[in-house]
Amino acid sequence: MIIGKRSAVLIALILAVPVVLHAEVLAVTDNGFSVQHGITTKAGPEAVYEAMTRIGQWWNPDHSWSGQPANLYMDARPGGCFCERLPDGGGVEHLRIIYLAPGQKIHFDGALGPLQGMATTGRMVWLIEAGEHGTKVTFTYHVIGFMEGGFEGLAPVVGGVIAEQLDRLADLLASP
Repeated sequence: MIIGKRSAVLIALILAVPVVLHAEVLAVTDNGFSVQHGITTKAGPEAVYEAMTRIGQWWNPDHSWSGQPANLYMDARPGGCFCERLPDGGGVEHLRIIYLAPGQKIHFDGALGPLQGMATTGRMVWLIEAGEHGTKVTFTYHVIGFMEGGFEGLAPVVGGVIAEQLDRLADLLASP
């Protein structure tokens, strides 16, 4: 596999970290994979949505380029992004918003983390559903592209990162 030095280092670091939290791997093919993780919270849909858009308050900075949560932000509008400020005026677009229904759903396009250095892209859907036992929040990430050797080993790792982020959001929502 031919990838950049930085991407190779990031992939090695991700694969070296044990995945404690697991997302369901929905599918793995030669061309990509789909993972999903969900939580239920007592917070209402509007509070969930508002917290989701304050991404720097819950996204694990260990899964960012700068390592600083204050550098993560979301411009919650169609065409807006989940982005990150980098030193010296640099920046990263993690995901771009392509559909926005406040309190209900956000669709993103893009490749997270080391997937950006590969020949991949993805569609992430954040779904917020009110129910009788609380608000259910589901993150689904579909990744397509090419990776020599296939996606079988990468899908559960990416799923674990997605599960960790959603569980951190749940912790924020449970905070007083």
